[in-house]
Amino acid sequence: MSANERTAAILAVVASIPRGRVATYGQIALLAGYPGRARLVGTILRDLPEDSTQVSKKTPLIPWFRVLGASGTVSERGDPIHEGFQRHLLEEEGIEFSSSGRVDFRRFGWDPLARPKRQSTKVAETAPPPAKSPAKSTMRAVRKSPARSRASGQKTRT
Repeated sequence: MSANERTAAILAVVASIPRGRVATYGQIALLAGYPGRARLVGTILRDLPEDSTQVSKKTPLIPWFRVLGASGTVSERGDPIHEGFQRHLLEEEGIEFSSSGRVDFRRFGWDPLARPKRQSTKVAETAPPPAKSPAKSTMRAVRKSPARSRASGQKTRT
């Protein structure tokens, strides 16, 4: 596979990370078909153009900032401004960092195999809960009741 095909495969996976979710470099490598090549992912994302959030009008947004190290931290780049910018972009999407600068993957991690949660509508939220059906024993008692039998014209057993 050529370098361009590798890059395209990795960027396609990165582009599919939904807003408000994060992934690791290793996870991206695995999903792109390059298990164990987390550094390759880091290199490709590092080499994106400065305006990498929109490479061109024909290419989709590349959310490079949603990719973190395996420890849940923003990877160091030697430029604290860049690291602060990535954290800022993530916080804008609702991602929370612990006091030690880590993201909890259990809360914010991307699971590409998970089914998206359906959004409930206001009608569903305000609708009353469905009525519970009577217990079977209650239904049997109603069917055997003498009052019911007389009302329907049936003879009661004695």
